[in-house]
Amino acid sequence: MIFHYASEKNVQIVLALLKANGIKTVIASPGATNESIVASMQYDHFFEMYSCVDERSAAYMACGMAVESGRPVVLSCTGATSSRNYLPGLTEAYYRHLPILVITSSMDINKVGHLYPQCTNRMTPPADTVNSSYLIETIKDDDDEWDCTLKINRAISDLSFNGGGPVHINLITRGCNDYSISKLPEVKSIERITTLDEFPLLEGKKVLVFIGSHKKWSIDEETSLDIFCEKYNTVALCDHTSNYKGRFRVLSSLLASQEVHVDDGLFTCDILIHLGEISGDYYTMGAIRPQEVWRIDEDGKIKDKFKKLTKVFVLQEKDFFKKYNEDFRCNDGTNPLSAFQQLSESIIKRMPELPFSNIWIASKLCSLLPVGAVLHLGILNSLRAWNFFEIDRSILSYCNVGGFGIDGILSTAIGASLVNPSKLYYVVLGDLAFFYDINSLGNRNIGNNLRILVVNNGRGVEFHTYKHSASKFGNDTDNFIAAAWHNGNQSHTLVKSIAASLGFVYLSASDKNDFDEVYKEFISPTIEKSIIFEVFTQKVDEADVLRQMRTINGKSHELNGHFKQMVKNVLGNSGLRTLKKIVKK
Repeated sequence: MIFHYASEKNVQIVLALLKANGIKTVIASPGATNESIVASMQYDHFFEMYSCVDERSAAYMACGMAVESGRPVVLSCTGATSSRNYLPGLTEAYYRHLPILVITSSMDINKVGHLYPQCTNRMTPPADTVNSSYLIETIKDDDDEWDCTLKINRAISDLSFNGGGPVHINLITRGCNDYSISKLPEVKSIERITTLDEFPLLEGKKVLVFIGSHKKWSIDEETSLDIFCEKYNTVALCDHTSNYKGRFRVLSSLLASQEVHVDDGLFTCDILIHLGEISGDYYTMGAIRPQEVWRIDEDGKIKDKFKKLTKVFVLQEKDFFKKYNEDFRCNDGTNPLSAFQQLSESIIKRMPELPFSNIWIASKLCSLLPVGAVLHLGILNSLRAWNFFEIDRSILSYCNVGGFGIDGILSTAIGASLVNPSKLYYVVLGDLAFFYDINSLGNRNIGNNLRILVVNNGRGVEFHTYKHSASKFGNDTDNFIAAAWHNGNQSHTLVKSIAASLGFVYLSASDKNDFDEVYKEFISPTIEKSIIFEVFTQKVDEADVLRQMRTINGKSHELNGHFKQMVKNVLGNSGLRTLKKIVKK
């Protein structure tokens, strides 16, 4: 019988990535649980195999081999207490930064603590034995395979990152009798690149830049990105929290949100340059189609949002762009900026008359906020609404997308407003988020420069919006998922009385006419007193307006049918007929 590789996919990926990174030296200790990986290595002549019965001795042998060769060494052991015997040698390796990759083969982690023989808990190695530890589980689907590949890449990269040192992989195995796999799978290898490394070429590649949430850019940082975009014929896809205000900024959410794509080629690229942190711009992230992703991040952590990550540049963003600007040779093609701008203008021109809603309010106020103001946006409806419309480039925007919770939006804006009392700070949020954090309004430090816009629809209307999975439950969504009818159930006196008691100016509107009568006070650049502007909108309008925005460029019959069913669930047949007349369907 001819033996090759074990049929366990996680074992295959470990071996493939070891080979891709040139890691071949292995010290194997005897056992059954590590049979799959040891036998697979044994029948691949790439690996240089050594045997050591005593795991304590094996770990020290690895120390000596790593020092002498200057190359990583792999350790493999079985279950039971075998891994415990690695600890003295790994402690030595930890304090000497020696690149030893410890692969402990284990039964399913769910068997730990259930009286299974030889099954010990290896999830938390002592702090000074390994730099990092990863659990590699059996693979059942594509997401598992992506997770496995990512973790093994991290493990191998950690052997040398930040001075390097030992790394632990706890490899789950269910045992294997099939060694017929003659070829390892193709795997994606992720490389960390520092200023000391050779930078890969970008010439001849179609490049896009995507910026997640980002702190304020310095002039130097913004200029370096501007030059990069000009030289490499690209643009920076942004939302408001990206805070890039340079010449090649594209607020891409409205284009990306269209159900019928405006131009499939706009969002495709060979290489996506990814910078910034978490983004709430789901539409743009969903529209981008990169062949590979290069991430720029000083912390060097491997973050694979697009599942196409191949390189992490461990340096400041401006240094990345300056390096490529200096090394630039030539790049064919034309810059897509004008195409993005023209298509965006075309969509805006065809935008229908919107109902009174969060999105309508954003469309009304986006160009009217005072120059130099700061805008804080709530999760998620308010952020999405304002991302459809451009604001003045002097305005910085923030949103709590780090934890993505509704619990501290007011407090965050209040804290920001205290830093610069001579600047206006706006915050737009829904009623649930407002009442969740309402105690912060009583803070005695609040000044006169805070403007709060509360979009009160009496519920978490997000769960009723177009294509939201919870909308299928119709009115039943309100009971618990959307948490409707709390906080006075759209009371017109509750927030008004709170505002009066705490010294805020109070404004309110229940329709477009009301809004037009009072909004100018809200956007006045004069700082006199802080303002709470409460706007009452209706569920049916908020549910429908997103559909209107996303189907400006046309709509799918399937999606249209989905929406009709959703509205029918909420309003019934008679309500559906009335709505059709209103929106002229």
